[in-house]
Amino acid sequence: MTANRLRIGVDGYNLAIPAGTGVASYARALCRAIDGLGHGLDLVYGVGVPGGTPPQMRESLFYSALGHQLALGEKPRMTFKRRLVRATMLPTVRKPLRVPIDGKVIARDFAGQIPPAERLFTRSGLFDTAVRHFRRYGRPLRIRIPDPPAIMHWTYPVPVEMEGALNVYTLHDLVPLVMPYASLEDKGYYAALIRWLLDHADGICTVSEASKADIVRLFGVAPDSIANLYQAADMAAARPDESDEALATWLRAVFALEHQGYFLFAGAIEPKKNVGRLIEAYLQSGVETPLVIVGREGWRADAELRLLRGGHGATLEGASRIRRVDYLPRAALMRLIRGARSVVFPSLYEGFGLPVLEAMTLGAPVITSNSSSLPELVGDAAMLVDPYDTDAMASAIRRMDGDSALRHDHAVLGRSRADAFSAPRFEQRIDQYYRRLLEDKDSR
Repeated sequence: MTANRLRIGVDGYNLAIPAGTGVASYARALCRAIDGLGHGLDLVYGVGVPGGTPPQMRESLFYSALGHQLALGEKPRMTFKRRLVRATMLPTVRKPLRVPIDGKVIARDFAGQIPPAERLFTRSGLFDTAVRHFRRYGRPLRIRIPDPPAIMHWTYPVPVEMEGALNVYTLHDLVPLVMPYASLEDKGYYAALIRWLLDHADGICTVSEASKADIVRLFGVAPDSIANLYQAADMAAARPDESDEALATWLRAVFALEHQGYFLFAGAIEPKKNVGRLIEAYLQSGVETPLVIVGREGWRADAELRLLRGGHGATLEGASRIRRVDYLPRAALMRLIRGARSVVFPSLYEGFGLPVLEAMTLGAPVITSNSSSLPELVGDAAMLVDPYDTDAMASAIRRMDGDSALRHDHAVLGRSRADAFSAPRFEQRIDQYYRRLLEDKDSR
């Protein structure tokens, strides 16, 4: 190991979600950046493997639990023993179990959930336990592993801290507090956790100047206590060398869509993403080009999709041109983005706006919101609209649909703009931040 090589820990809180989230993409890009910098990587999960499991069986049981409890949405049964442990929770340090990475399991299907790492640890129900611990004791749950990494980078505000490491937390946004009506989180718990992290963590980073400003404004912290590192897109599943002809053939065969012959929205179906207004604006635009909506239904999805589902069996004219796809693997989604006439992402609030960066990287013209972090992300490389104004959104859809020169210009500008958030630039920002944290530690 060279003198400049570090070992960095990353949590699997969102990585273990098979359908993926924006934070899972962030975590994958972070792990890739750590590897690209030549640092060692430790992963810490909350997947259930019994503590007494012999080392030679741990990898099999880890993937079994990941496949059954997470991929199928199952949770461990609440047995009498589990209820007793929950009721008598003590503020003791937990010791995650090391899972040998010896390649016994054929794990290719889990490549998106388990990035290549030097060491893998897990503790059954770690993150759920940590939430209950914080509610009871007002401080994060402490964990201990042998030879801890120099830095433990928690990719989400989870109430866990690792002994012997500098604990860094990424706050992507403050949606539960700035848009409390658009999420189900316990706002009191969330605010208390963020306050504790801001007061005690070794480092707090975020992904945009807009998010940084929100943190400073809502919690009254000094701006220089928050590091904006932006982020990179996880483009490992993209196929940059695929020809337009091959992509067109795939689109027709799989989705019966024409290359650059559809608008695309990709994201969760929930109030923050503004899908209801997007559907209204699309119908209002009168364009014949189909709209494809890719995303799983979340909280209040029925309200967002009301114009598609109608009432009393009625179907609105034009609704037949809107396609719904519940979920796609990332490789398929990347191809669908690349083949779109335009990606439309009118979110009401984003800490960063990863789908927009993915679209720009892949050369798809973008229509997006003129609020939160999105103008900061796209610069002049996208068409900006008021996400609350369906008339403006409908007009933007019509313009983008009918002007091939406009689409070409935005595609070129988007690719250029995306370079500011490339993987090498993200690596550089991450490395500089980690080095600064360690220098500050040494100077104390």
